[in-house]
Formats: sequence, structure tokens, C-alpha cells
Amino acid sequence: MRLRTWRGMGLVVDVFDEDTLDRLSGRAAIGHVRYSTAGDSDPANAQPLAVRHGRGQLAVAHNGNVVNAHALRRELEDLGSIFSSNADSEVVVHLYARRKEQRVVDRVCRLLARLEGAYSLLLMSEERLIVARDPHGFRPLMLGRLTQEEGTDEGGEAAWVVASETSAFDLVGAEMVRAIEPGEVVSIDHTGVHSHRIEGPDAPRRFCIFEDIYFARPDSMMGSRSVYQSREQLGSRLADEHPAEADIVIPVPDSGNTAALGFARRAGIPFGMGLVRSHYVGRTFIEPQQSIRHFGVKLKLAPVRSLIQGKRVVVVDDSLVRGTTSHKIVEMLRRVGAREVHLRISAPPTRHPCHYGIDMPSYGELIANNKSLEEIRAHVGCDSLGYISVKGMLEALGQARERRYCDACFTGDYPVAFEQAPKAEPLPLLQPSSRS
Repeated sequence: MRLRTWRGMGLVVDVFDEDTLDRLSGRAAIGHVRYSTAGDSDPANAQPLAVRHGRGQLAVAHNGNVVNAHALRRELEDLGSIFSSNADSEVVVHLYARRKEQRVVDRVCRLLARLEGAYSLLLMSEERLIVARDPHGFRPLMLGRLTQEEGTDEGGEAAWVVASETSAFDLVGAEMVRAIEPGEVVSIDHTGVHSHRIEGPDAPRRFCIFEDIYFARPDSMMGSRSVYQSREQLGSRLADEHPAEADIVIPVPDSGNTAALGFARRAGIPFGMGLVRSHYVGRTFIEPQQSIRHFGVKLKLAPVRSLIQGKRVVVVDDSLVRGTTSHKIVEMLRRVGAREVHLRISAPPTRHPCHYGIDMPSYGELIANNKSLEEIRAHVGCDSLGYISVKGMLEALGQARERRYCDACFTGDYPVAFEQAPKAEPLPLLQPSSRS
């Protein structure tokens, strides 16, 4: 079997058309739709990465951040490896090519023991698909199977699927089998599904809490609990901690919708979709330039005047990162006649950047790291501001005693030490010759 690749920058619909998909037929495939969180936003870093090596071909797709990637890269370059990108995922390819084990799965298990940080990985060779999740389980990874109605693959064998979220299974008619366990390596080939373990001691589980709060789709399952249920509980707890006298509760769509419902039900205040979202604009908190973020908010959200005018409004959002979006939303609501605007956030203050796969801004850009609660309120322009507490968040998500989440973006408690990315050294300037 020959591996073929097609990669591009931008949205899936911009990269893949019908003609492209027709040329990519085969028995197995992996794909990747993640924006850059390590390395530059550059076509060279687009995934899946596909290479030829001494024993065949390999394609790799990676979600997360390998925090010791720079040290591994320096080591590999000293041994003669040549890198074609600055993505942390490329170290996986070079480590794999240097392993001497006969079995592919053994090579993978050994190389993964050298990685530190967050990774959910798909590795595809000519004969098998290998799936792996880091020992802490930072990022989600699910195993599914196509239902009987959807048929089997070309050889009549059961068709297995793997995805970061269960909502992807619904799209293709697959049923969830189970989550890939932290530290587990699953090999899928013509003989079936086989489970292995990454070598090394067991690590404490630290699932990214931002997945439940913001990143995952509400129709997905994270373990035995739905993301929808988790966000509704967060909103309910937020109403207990920061009540407000108001006439209507509105969400910042879409990720604030469910928390706002929970808040409204708990507080006994009517719920309304007071902001309408355009689905042609992406996430604004990850836009690199402030001018783009400002304009993006205007394109993304529009207030419903009939619901807002003359009302005391509670606005529920899932996070407040830079403050740009919240400030613009408050301005919009006042412009259409809101009498009061009370902002409620279903996450604690984001004071620390993420090093495990969520593209958080630096310390200097995180408003909660640089301003007090009152200063944030004044900057945003709302009448009152309330964040859910860390304790309330953990209890709402069912973790009152034993911490099983990574909440480093709120607490600064990083479970895995990380190496700061080295800055590129400028080339030395040529000095003029002393000879005339």
C-alpha cells in the first residue's frame, strides 16, 4: 500500500473539494484539523506529516504539545537528523525512524517513553494504524466502530474509527466503543485491535479542564459525562456564587450557550438568545492582532435589540482571556439600550498560558494576570463581573477531592515541567574589511 497526502492551510472546505477526495481513495486514512500551538502557522507544519524512511512510510497526526521537543530536536540534529519544519510533532517521525525494534508497535511504545507533555497521536504505516495517548491523558482520544448499517471496509472487516471527540462518530454513523486510556497504545490492523502500554511508571491523570469548559463540542462525551451536562452544571454553580438581579440571561454563543442555560434555570431568570452569531467567523481569542480581533467580534456577533433594550442583562461567557471580546460585547449591548450589563464567566480567571495544546496568549496578554477584578470590570465596562471559583468549577465537574484535571491556566500548577521555546538567533552582520 502506498501512502498519499494532501495538506493545506485554512478551513477543511477550502482544502478538500470533491476532485481531491476522489483521488484519495483507500482502505485507511488519518486527518488533522488543529491550528498551530507549537511552531509557526506555516504550510510546512501542516499535518499529517508523511515521510519515507528505511523500512517504509509513516504518516503522523498529533494533538497536544510535546514539551521536551526542543531538547529532543537538538539531540537528533546532533545525530544527523534534518528537520523540514519547526513543529514539535516532527520529532516523533525522527525518533521512529531511528528505532531498531522489529515490530512497529514496539518502536512506537519505546519512542513515546521519551516524549513529555501532551500528545494524542495517530501513526499510520502501510499495514496498520497506531493510536496513542500520553500517560497524563491531557487531550481526549476516542475509539469507535462503524455500525452495521454503515457497512465494513473493502476487505469485509470491521471498520474502526478514532477521533478526538465522539461528535465525529455521529457524523459518520459510528458508535463509541471506549476512550483510549492515558498511556495506552492501540494497534489496529487486519487481525483486529490490540492494546499496549507506554513503558514507564504510571502518571497522575490530568485531563485538560478547558476541554469541558470551552474547547470540546457540547454534543461530545468526555468519559461517562456529556460536555453539555458539564457546562450546564458550571452555569448553575456560577449563579450560586455570583447572583444578579436581572431581567434576562443571554449567552455569548456558541460555547457560552449551555452555561447560560444553567445559570438562568438556577437563578430563575428568563433565558434569551440576545446575541446572534455568524458562523463564518472563527475563534477571536486566538487571532494574532488586536485590530483583527476587534473587527472579528463585530462580524461574529450581533445583538437582538428587542430582547435587550431597557433590560438588566446577565451575559454568560465561558472565559475571559484578553478582554477584547467582552469589551466589545458590552459596548454593543449598551448601544442597543441595555440598562445594566452584568458579566458572568463560567471559568476562573485565566492567569497562565497553556503549554499542553491550547493556544493561550502570553502572560503579558492575559488580562487577569495584569489587572485586579475591579480593573477588569472597569476595562470591560460592565456593571458587575463574576468568575466561577476554582473550587466551584472542580465541584461542578465532579472533582471535589482528588484532582484529575489539569487547571494550570487558572492556578499555575503545571503538572509537567516544560522547556521554553528557544528564540531564533539573528544572523551576524558582515563586518567591513579593514583592508582598503
